[in-house]
Amino acid sequence: MMTEKVLYEKDGEIALITFNRPEKKNAIDMDVHNRLGEIWRDFRDDDNLRIAIITGKGDAFCAGADLQTHVPEWDGVGPSLGRDKLSDGFAGGITRGVHRIYKPIIAACNGWVLGGGLELAMACDIRIASEHAQFGSFELRRGMHPADGGIVRLVNTCGTGIALEMELTGEPIDAMRAYHANMVSKVVPHDELMATAYDYAKKILRNDRRAVESAKETIFEVIGRTLDEQLKMECLYGYALCGGNPELVRRSEEFLNKQDRGRVGKNATAL
Repeated sequence: MMTEKVLYEKDGEIALITFNRPEKKNAIDMDVHNRLGEIWRDFRDDDNLRIAIITGKGDAFCAGADLQTHVPEWDGVGPSLGRDKLSDGFAGGITRGVHRIYKPIIAACNGWVLGGGLELAMACDIRIASEHAQFGSFELRRGMHPADGGIVRLVNTCGTGIALEMELTGEPIDAMRAYHANMVSKVVPHDELMATAYDYAKKILRNDRRAVESAKETIFEVIGRTLDEQLKMECLYGYALCGGNPELVRRSEEFLNKQDRGRVGKNATAL
């Protein structure tokens, strides 16, 4: 029986996606790419799922593209390859193509996060790092550079300084440097990584589903716009949600009655 290269499990409202090629540092070959495409679409379309957590087996989250399968695909194709790949981003299209999934995605970065693996992690919404994690963009060492959102999301999330350093040197940074660069939200002991990712998921699940997905969509929409355009988009999306969400009254009453989930202080309630 052939071992599955990607594991896909559904735990209530949470989808768990696990790379299962530890002997290849969870590098993504064409089989994995295609399977991830199926997984992302299933996650997007399954109304019972609200959040995805993605991680890897072994000492790597993902080492990027499996060059044994991808380089032959790219060799000698010419510059038209860029146009051909516009609708087909890396890792099943989550970096570009099916990236507008408004359900939250958490990356539990358990080890090496390299090349296309970094592009994948940056395409997720929240990144939690094991203390063992290392983040690097090694593509320039191989005669290429990121083409699936790696540069774009590094600049947008961490700024030009860290993007230039990581890209031009091709050297990795450790988890704490990634934390200080705003690349990851939290660094935890390795054995606490998945528990922390699930804790983040529970905090998201506490919130109203429509509000969560609308907030993510709004953030996507305001990136790169002028201030006036950003304010307009936030107003349109935010007040559309207030005016059209039947949960607003019920949840507001819970808050006023000090019964909302995850409350702190003297009126604390369980998450």
